[in-house]
Formats: sequence, C-alpha cells, structure tokens
Amino acid sequence: MTGKQETVKWAFLIGVLSVAAASHAQNSPPRIEVPGGPMPIWVLAQSPADTSTDLQVMCLFRSSPANTLHGSLVEINEKLNGLLDRIRKPELFRGELGETLVIRPPKGSLAAHRLLIIGLGDSQTFTPQRMQLVGEIIYRAASDLGVKHPFFAPTILDGGVTKFTTGPVAEQVITGFLRADATEKALASGSAARGSGPSELTYLAGVKNVGSTRDGIMKVISGAAQR
Repeated sequence: MTGKQETVKWAFLIGVLSVAAASHAQNSPPRIEVPGGPMPIWVLAQSPADTSTDLQVMCLFRSSPANTLHGSLVEINEKLNGLLDRIRKPELFRGELGETLVIRPPKGSLAAHRLLIIGLGDSQTFTPQRMQLVGEIIYRAASDLGVKHPFFAPTILDGGVTKFTTGPVAEQVITGFLRADATEKALASGSAARGSGPSELTYLAGVKNVGSTRDGIMKVISGAAQR
C-alpha cells in the first residue's frame, strides 16, 4: 500500500468514526444536571427498562389485581419474561410501603446489573409525601450495595396513578435522599458512619416531564441553600 493510499484509508476510517460518534450523540437521551446540590444530580429522559447502571431503582404499588402495570413497567416485565407478574402476589412481594426487593436480572434481559424495587403501598391513598421514605431507602440501599451512582425511576405514572405531577414527587424523593446523605455525613463527622454513600444520582423522567422533574429537584436544592 502506497503512502497516498494509507492516508486515504485513515481519512476514511476517521470519517466513519466521526459519523458514528455524531449519530450516537444524536440518539443518546438528553441528560440534564441540576446544579447547586451536595452531589451531582442528573435528570435523564430514559426508560428504566433501558438503563445501563449498577443499580436501577423503581417503585411498585401494593400487589393487587387492581394495580396494573403500564409503560416502562410493562417493558421491564416483558424483558424479565413475566417475573414481575410472578412475584407481585400477597404471599410473595406485597408492595407495602417501604418493602424492598433486589433482583439480579438474567443475562440478556435488562442492562442494569441490579434492580431494586421499593413498595409504595396502597395506590388509592398515595400522596407524594410517601416518596421521602423512598428517597431515604434509595440512599441507604445504594450504600449497603456499594453503589456510587444509582439510577431512580418513580414509576408512579406507569403504576397507574396519574393525578400528581412529577415535580412534587421529585421534590419529596430528593428531600429524603439528601436528608439521608446529610445524616450519613453527620455520622461520619463523629466517626460513626457505616461507610461512604452514593456520590451521584440520576433521576429518570419521561421526555415531557423532564422540566417539571428538574424544577422539583431544584426547589429542594434552592431551599437547602437558603437555610
């Protein structure tokens, strides 16, 4: 191969790689950082069925025939070959408020290495305030599992409860999450902490709900900064 041919070859390869990189950037879901928090917090427009992460966290309402799955929960159930249907029984995973279950998805199903399910209790009496407990559980479960960057999807809309907007839900989740972080740091200052907790959090939202979710998180961060 002549020097000229070699130059043409490398120019072609570089061009192909550049096109591929640009295509990947265009196809990648938008990720927005919420500034000012004690750690990086991101809002990502992606389904929890598609995330590649060490720990994907989601929620399920009480296991009842009345609480059917929608949207991303249907996707996850299908990728797990109906596992959610099989465990959502009163004698198995009841879905009571604060109940947790860690799943290691079979190879070739979900991209997430582990899936943490948090129960939300009765869907008929649900209010966003319950999500403070969920935020605390996310932080402490990630700490126990040694995960520095958990991903969280509330999956409330996909659980069939649609009367609350995503902003107030995100506000309550982050309130609980950051309270758990502050508690852990207070323990660390007294040499009584169990270990280091998460250093980042990615909060998943639908494309139409990214702005509302970000505003809810920003409200918590702004309020903390003013205290």
